Amino acid sequence: MSLHKKRATAISYTPGKEAPEIIAKGHGREAEHIIAVAKKAGIEIVEDPVLALLLDSNTKVGDYIPQWCWEAVAKILAFIWSKDRS
Repeated sequence: MSLHKKRATAISYTPGKEAPEIIAKGHGREAEHIIAVAKKAGIEIVEDPVLALLLDSNTKVGDYIPQWCWEAVAKILAFIWSKDRS
């Protein structure tokens, strides 16, 4: 898979759960649709092509975020939460 193809992975975190969960993912037109739906809902979009490629290649919808990418996802969630509070 090319790094340049548009990819999107939507995650959701519920306090008390083991980790954030993948609730949608896709590439190409599917990715554009996921992004459009998120923007319309006012959900923050964070672009990280490398993380998107890793999640696209190694997970499926319904999976928890793999432990090996918790740090990257935690940084993204912290960034989003800090923006929400300012």
